[in-house]
Amino acid sequence: MVLSGRTEAFEPLVTPYRRPLLALAYRLTRNREEALEVAQEALLRAFRSLARYDVSRSFKNWLFQIAANEARDRFRKRTREKVALESAAREKPSSAGPEAGRERREIRSDILECLAVLSPREREVFVMRDFEELSIKETARALGCSSISVRVNLSSARRKLREAIRDNFPHLEETR
Repeated sequence: MVLSGRTEAFEPLVTPYRRPLLALAYRLTRNREEALEVAQEALLRAFRSLARYDVSRSFKNWLFQIAANEARDRFRKRTREKVALESAAREKPSSAGPEAGRERREIRSDILECLAVLSPREREVFVMRDFEELSIKETARALGCSSISVRVNLSSARRKLREAIRDNFPHLEETR
């Protein structure tokens, strides 16, 4: 077992979480390269901190918490938030794939583009709740905050996103 010092056991432990971890990192950073770095650093931090892992907690939530903290740390290090948000807003996720579901992918892309209007905490909460489908309690644990804080930030994020979508993507209003 990896907790007893067998480093070769770490890879099979994290393999099921690689894609969700990268998806979370991308949604938080809005930048593919930065997301790769966040995910890699989260895995490194998790490996280094395995001795402190509480086995009574969800491993996925623990790993997501590490990734969220890494993304938050990187965000704080940016000296000019406005430039970073403008750059993130210009990036669009790939919408490659079969023609079926094209409209849904476009809507998802538009919503992701609107994430730039959220504060870092609102973005973290929104992504974990509405994209990763974590519960309020799991999200609170992963972000190291209270359930009330998650609810408040989620409500604020959803309100801001509704306004941004209404203002920037009027064609989405027609799809209701």
